[in-house]
Amino acid sequence: MAMNDSVNILNSAYLAVEYIDSFLPDNPLQQPFKNAWNYMLDNYTKFQIATWGSLIVHEVSYFLLCVPGFIFQFIPYMQKYKIQQDKPETWEKQWKCFKTLLFNHFFIQLPLICGTYYFTEYFNIPYGWEEMPRWYVLVGQCFGCAVIEDAWHYFLHRLLHHKRIYKYIHKVHHEFVSPFGMQAEYAHPLETLILGAGFFIGIVVFCNHVVLLWAWVICRLMETIDVHSGYDVPLNPLHLVPFYAGARFHDFHHMNFIGNYASTFTWWDRLFGTDSQFIAYQEKEKRKQCLTKKKAN
Repeated sequence: MAMNDSVNILNSAYLAVEYIDSFLPDNPLQQPFKNAWNYMLDNYTKFQIATWGSLIVHEVSYFLLCVPGFIFQFIPYMQKYKIQQDKPETWEKQWKCFKTLLFNHFFIQLPLICGTYYFTEYFNIPYGWEEMPRWYVLVGQCFGCAVIEDAWHYFLHRLLHHKRIYKYIHKVHHEFVSPFGMQAEYAHPLETLILGAGFFIGIVVFCNHVVLLWAWVICRLMETIDVHSGYDVPLNPLHLVPFYAGARFHDFHHMNFIGNYASTFTWWDRLFGTDSQFIAYQEKEKRKQCLTKKKAN
C-alpha cells in the first residue's frame, strides 16, 4: 500500500512538472546541442563516445570547475570568504596535488572509464537523441544518484577513518588540513576505488541513456569541488539544494578529522550524531562574533 502511494505521488509530481514545462519557452540552446549530439553520433563510434567522450567530459569539467577557486586565492576581496584564513594555498601543495591527480585520472580512473562502453552495451543503454530523457527527468535522476552516493560515501568514508586502517589509505586525502578545489580527487588509489564505487551504484539503478553518465559526472564534480573549495561564497546556487552540506561542513571535516563524513547532504551525520562537534564549533564561533561586535560597540 505504501509502495503504491509512493508511486502515485511520483507519477503526480512527474505529470505536474511535465505540465509546467509545456508552458516554458523553448530553450535556445536545445537546437545547437541537438546538432552537436547528432554530429557526434554520426562521426564517432559508441566505444569512442563512451570512452574518450567520458574522459573528456570528466577532465574538462574537473579543471574548469577548479578555476574559480584557483583564481580566488589571488583576489584580496575574496579572502573574507575563505574558511580557514590562516592557512593559504601554496604553489608547492597545488603542484603536488596536480601530479597525484594526473596519476589517479589516467592510471586509476581511465581503466574504469574504458568499461563504460561494455556497461552500456550489456544493459542496452541508448545513445540516440530521440531516446534522451527530458531535462527534469535528468535532474531527478542526478538527485537520486546523489542520494545513493551520499549514503555509500558516509558509511565507507567513516570506515576509512577507523584507527586500524586510516593511516594506510585515507590519510593521503587528509594531507591538506585546509582543502582547495583541485584537491577533491586527491586520494590514495584504493580510496579512489572504494569511495568511487558509490558513483556507479546510482548509474546502475537509474541509467536509461548515456547522457545521464555525463550529467551525473558534472553534478558530482560540481559538488565535490565546491565542498573542497575552502571558500564559503554567498549566493552559491548549490545552497538551494535541500539539506546540502556545503563547503563549511566539509572544511570542518578536514580541519577536525572527526565527524561530517557525508559527501553531499547532512542527514546521515545528523541521524548518527557525527556532526555534534561541528555544531558545537559553529556555536562557539557565533559566540566569538557576538563578543567581538559588543567590544567594537
